Amino acid sequence: MGKELEFKLAAANDTVLDCLLGDPETAARMEGPIVCTPMETTYFDTETNAFRTNHWTLRRRQEGSRSVVCVKTPQPEPFARGEWEVEARAVDDAAIEWLLDFGAPRQLLQLYGEAPLRPVCGARFLRRSVMLRLADGSRAELACDCGVLHGKTEELPFAEVELEIKEGAPDAAKALADRLAKQYNLRWEPLSKFARANALK
Repeated sequence: MGKELEFKLAAANDTVLDCLLGDPETAARMEGPIVCTPMETTYFDTETNAFRTNHWTLRRRQEGSRSVVCVKTPQPEPFARGEWEVEARAVDDAAIEWLLDFGAPRQLLQLYGEAPLRPVCGARFLRRSVMLRLADGSRAELACDCGVLHGKTEELPFAEVELEIKEGAPDAAKALADRLAKQYNLRWEPLSKFARANALK
């Protein structure tokens, strides 16, 4: 853990995701069954917006029966972010200390302590995911997400594909993302779930 490298593509609807998961060429690369996991995410920031101002993301996500606290930071490379996560029931002092123990930047402590935290937005979606072994031997997780992003009062439906590199170079995963985009009329999604949810009222 430490760096997340993924390609994100927006789909028109869940039907497109169904077709993509049934794609014969992609299915031939699957290492196991497709796993369905309900996800519910709450994003947090301080009252002074310390995390957003520094382009950091702090969230708690319920992933089925598993509760995870995660922090993400900007990276200079395209499609990359710093990422650290721990299993924790809440975004609290203990979770922050665990993130630091796992290697999160010490600046996390400064941002977290700047002002009280508050929930700012969130997402509810179903994730269908599977690990792929690509042609060059690299491995990537294919995740198809469909659900809603929400602010305090507004909601925005979404469907998207994430292809996250787990082992090896990104070239084969990028080639797969390019093929899927062309074949299933997907568009590159430059904004994270948090950025899109945070823009809602």
